[in-house]
Amino acid sequence: MRWVRVNGPSMVPALYDGDTALVRMGAVPEPGDVVLVRWAARPGQLSVKRAVREQDGGWWVLGDNGFGSTDSRQLGAAEVLGVLRWRLGPRPGRIR
Repeated sequence: MRWVRVNGPSMVPALYDGDTALVRMGAVPEPGDVVLVRWAARPGQLSVKRAVREQDGGWWVLGDNGFGSTDSRQLGAAEVLGVLRWRLGPRPGRIR
């Protein structure tokens, strides 16, 4: 397990800027899961997105906020590192 802090509005309303969540590293995602990803085009950047489908050896992922998200529409398929399951704060609970 690892925790991450969400930066930016790309996952609103599921997650907000400043939320902290637990990631199950190495978990196999299913479509609809919120995931931690790395981009081939931006290897130093980690992002939190929603898994849509497997594609091109990675996952097609999108932000829940289509107007405030840089995702597979711009960067292509992403490597999924883990699945977010629980928000620790500021509103603890399961991530849907």
